Amino acid sequence: MEQHTNTGPEIIYDKAGNPHEVVDYNDDYTGAKLGFWFFLFTELLLFGGMFLVFSFYFYRFPENFVEASTTLNIYLGGVNTFILLVSTYFMGMSLINLKNGEISKAKLKIIITILLSIAFLTVKYFEWMIEINHGIYPDSDILNAKESGIILYFGLYFTMTGLHGVHIIIGIALMIWILILMNQKKITSTNYVVLENIALYWDLVHLVWVFLFPLFYIIGLGR
Repeated sequence: MEQHTNTGPEIIYDKAGNPHEVVDYNDDYTGAKLGFWFFLFTELLLFGGMFLVFSFYFYRFPENFVEASTTLNIYLGGVNTFILLVSTYFMGMSLINLKNGEISKAKLKIIITILLSIAFLTVKYFEWMIEINHGIYPDSDILNAKESGIILYFGLYFTMTGLHGVHIIIGIALMIWILILMNQKKITSTNYVVLENIALYWDLVHLVWVFLFPLFYIIGLGR
């Protein structure tokens, strides 16, 4: 028996008998943006809470926090700040290129952002190794022998920079995913909300570091 497929719009009727076309929300730009902004809000709550904890203990142990800050390598922290700011520029430019239909340029800038992100993690790895080689890491005997404020400072330092590093790794994975979608032509100059949301995520990542850098590195400069 021959079957007929209805390719027209799906219609539903309200209680009054009025017809309404069923709308597919899979490509709902506004919904996608709103949902992602809610996600970013939860991220702000997470890091905002940690900044409040830092502020509380800094108020209680200002001398210890300043003393501990002087042991960090501000040059490595500064290099990472520069790297992350530059990576944010390339991520933003990739979105502009995509909207202009310059797909190859958009892909190149995403790849540059990935490489800069790996460079950031590499610098952070060596920075952590400097502290660890000096016996400064959570629950180490050397750290536990120090004053409470210094213990708290480095506990927050490893926790907050470590959590930020996890977000960098997630960002790299998302950018690789974006490149795959672009190769499959699922992200185009007219369908770019995924890249736009990931660019927003990357803005948050670099914004968090802009606060982390002065909190951990700069407070000890005046000592």
